[in-house]
Amino acid sequence: MSLMITDECINCDVCEPECPNNAISQGDEIYIIDPKKCTECVGHFDTPQCREVCPVDCIPDDPNNTESKDQLMAKFKQLTAK
Repeated sequence: MSLMITDECINCDVCEPECPNNAISQGDEIYIIDPKKCTECVGHFDTPQCREVCPVDCIPDDPNNTESKDQLMAKFKQLTAK
């Protein structure tokens, strides 16, 4: 399951540089996560780094993009293939 950023986001800018897949970008009003790039940091870290640094806890699982750990690992391998 990829993650999403809710409208509770305060645009503090700390999550974007923490994402190893460059899945986080500035949207029209708040930061957004591209579900095609989000692996919940599977393959990079044990926990999602954006959640680790978010001061307002506004990054839940995205119920519209459910993926297993195996699917997230496959996405990580595809994204990092040279």
